[in-house]
Amino acid sequence: MSIEIKVPALPESVADATVVTWHKKPGEAVARDELLVEIETDKVVLEVPAPSDGVMGDILADEGAVVTAADILGTISEGEAVAEPARQEKAEPETEVESRNEEQSDSEPQTSPAVRKLLAENNLEANRISGTGKNGRILKEDVLAYLESSAGESADAEEPKVEAASAPAATPAPAVDVSGGERPEKRVPMTRIRARISQRLLEATQTTAMLTTFNEVDMKPFIDFRNQYKDSFLKQHGIKLGFMSIFVKAAAEALRRFPDINASIDGNDVVYHGFCDIGVAVSTDDGLVVPILRDAEHMSIADVEKNVASYAEKARSKKLSLEEMTGGTFTITNGGVFGSMMSTPILNPPQSAILGMHATQERAVVVNGEIVIRPMMYIALSYDHRIVDGKGAVSFLKTIKEFVEDPARMLFDV
Repeated sequence: MSIEIKVPALPESVADATVVTWHKKPGEAVARDELLVEIETDKVVLEVPAPSDGVMGDILADEGAVVTAADILGTISEGEAVAEPARQEKAEPETEVESRNEEQSDSEPQTSPAVRKLLAENNLEANRISGTGKNGRILKEDVLAYLESSAGESADAEEPKVEAASAPAATPAPAVDVSGGERPEKRVPMTRIRARISQRLLEATQTTAMLTTFNEVDMKPFIDFRNQYKDSFLKQHGIKLGFMSIFVKAAAEALRRFPDINASIDGNDVVYHGFCDIGVAVSTDDGLVVPILRDAEHMSIADVEKNVASYAEKARSKKLSLEEMTGGTFTITNGGVFGSMMSTPILNPPQSAILGMHATQERAVVVNGEIVIRPMMYIALSYDHRIVDGKGAVSFLKTIKEFVEDPARMLFDV
């Protein structure tokens, strides 16, 4: 019995998806719920598991193919431990490479549209690349691996052929500078997530009246507080006490006092949110993603730390769901983890503001008329001036500063 592997239901705001990686080849045994294929939308990477035990059948949507909800990606043959393609491989293991080479010599290896585009962009011939797919099929990873290996070789005998193919007929190919003077380039398609991030950032700068205000925070009081309780906090809650949690709690309290910062524009209306769904920007290989801490105003410091750590792990392993990244009334981003001293964070529409944290550095400051050395952090608030006035933005940032420098203010609501 053959079972269809279908694209899962996509959210209403997502029109289609791209097949990124197949983790199984035809003929391989699969177990129920085992990861078969990853598909990428403009918001998240979705994993498609095996619907049952069986053997991988035909792959109907190659890597790079664009699919929509309920499209058939491939099939699984139920019951049998080994499918026909696998029996052929077992029956003639010694002739597999020979047959593959004969097939490639007779005609060009089969390739998907995405692979053909990548080959054309890099002036490559398909028969120069060894495919690792079924029957020698060239995958996108094979082309990228070839490009990387070619860039790292200083005297590849076939490399001048590529140069000659792209040069005018009357002009000899330039000699390769084996002393390290090569200027290699690699062109890869932009991922859908990266493209969507780019689009949203551009929209934010073009459709909002964005302005940024700055302040600085003396981190010594909180560092002393953390040093005093970090061991008992770790023992009690099983997680370390970091900087993000105090800023999330400070932001939640400040948002309660300054409702304009926690509002958004919807057409000609201003929507004031009576809850604090705070997004925490997390860096991944594909770009920044922003999972949401829902009802952050009701979270404890430990709850914030646990949720942030969980989201960070999910983000880097591409396990975040669309629901976990949807919504949000305010965002916090921490460029300080990479050493950034100051920046102007870009709004995350339709939110009206975003808080930027930065690196903590010791420097000379004046305290009570004396010059002292303190661990200082610059903080920035970018806001939409259409809805937030300068006075409110400056006061909001000053409140964040006061809460972090004296956490007891939040306890006593002063």
